Amino acid sequence: MSKNQNNAIYDLHDKPPFFTWLGLSLQHLFSMFGATILVPLLVGLNPGVALFTSGVGTLLHLLITHGKVPAYMGSSFAFIIPMTSLLKTVGYPAVAQGIISVGLVYLVVAFIVTFTGTAWIEYIFPAEVVGPIIMVIGLSLAGSAASSATTMNGHYDIRVFTVALVTLLATIAFNMFLKGFLGLLPVLLGIIFGYIVALITGLVDLSPVASAHWFQLPNFETFIGKDGFVFYPAAVLSMAPLALVTLSEHLGHLMVLSKITGTDFFENPGLKRTLTGDGTASVVAGLIGGPAVTSYGENIGVMQLSRVYSVWVIGGAAFFAVIFSFVGKLSALISTIPGAVTGGVGFMLYGVIAAAGLQVIVDNKVDYSKKRNLMIAAPIMVVGIGNFHLQLSTQVDFSGVAIATILGIVLNLVLPKVAASEK
Repeated sequence: MSKNQNNAIYDLHDKPPFFTWLGLSLQHLFSMFGATILVPLLVGLNPGVALFTSGVGTLLHLLITHGKVPAYMGSSFAFIIPMTSLLKTVGYPAVAQGIISVGLVYLVVAFIVTFTGTAWIEYIFPAEVVGPIIMVIGLSLAGSAASSATTMNGHYDIRVFTVALVTLLATIAFNMFLKGFLGLLPVLLGIIFGYIVALITGLVDLSPVASAHWFQLPNFETFIGKDGFVFYPAAVLSMAPLALVTLSEHLGHLMVLSKITGTDFFENPGLKRTLTGDGTASVVAGLIGGPAVTSYGENIGVMQLSRVYSVWVIGGAAFFAVIFSFVGKLSALISTIPGAVTGGVGFMLYGVIAAAGLQVIVDNKVDYSKKRNLMIAAPIMVVGIGNFHLQLSTQVDFSGVAIATILGIVLNLVLPKVAASEK
């Protein structure tokens, strides 16, 4: 047990005793569990595969970073809109190609960083760009959450509205009034509470659980369809640009981790390794049927609260995620969670994402009395939230979030530091 300058109870390379390690690892698993399985539920992917890829992705990240960065890789919310659209219109092979392209963008950026350093990334992603983009990621999903929380089979249903509202209020209550171990699980507890209410109101069909085996392989899929390999350029064009969004999240999370642990991860193991780890995790996820993954703020929050930064604990959480993914009845049970529950929790999670973007703005004291900052933030938010998308064909459609991200980067590069009227 360490007592270092960062006031850690267990520092980066400390290995806790077995039962302590077990409890701390499960704590991380439960903290990311709700959000990681919510993404495939919202998109229509297999939750068991998502759980598996989050565990494998985290272990790969630990391996590639030489066990120096305590980052957990969970399902990314940034790609929900294009993944949902592609899955409905084309199928998983298209989704897989998009996810793999996201991972490849990370690997390309990692390769560039090896030779150019990191100054250029910090230049194109200042707080006045990163903050609004992160806000857009959350707020652009508000419509999807509202639809799930009010309709069933395309029609308004008061039961759905009621369950969603109860789920939201329960999640808020768990966040505010629980403490200790249970205080780290408000999302999971909110889903469980909402699920019980949904059972009572008749919104849940348990037949898939009854027919599932206790132990079974997750429903792995690949980028190759039943009729052989078909390339889907629309999938790549709609998802690859969003890697710029999650890249900014990656940088933000790495900065927070460096701050709370007292270790400069940009220096050691270096940004090139953390990017390579993140990108490899997404490539592997796309190859076997999972959603794109990214480092999780939930787990960073757990580390801040517990003062436990051990990579052994993060690795333990990843190990249990892989094991749990092979419990067939658990995957089937997760798949029966109705949209009313996911929508209700979504109101909270999407709002938290937006608030995280606001926190970036506040922490960096971005001054919106300056016209330049206002001219960057305003179009990013309206273009992204309104989904001002660019559809070049039925196969090529850039989402509003992607357009907003690119627009923010360009405006930051071309606008003068001071407007003419302010001189």
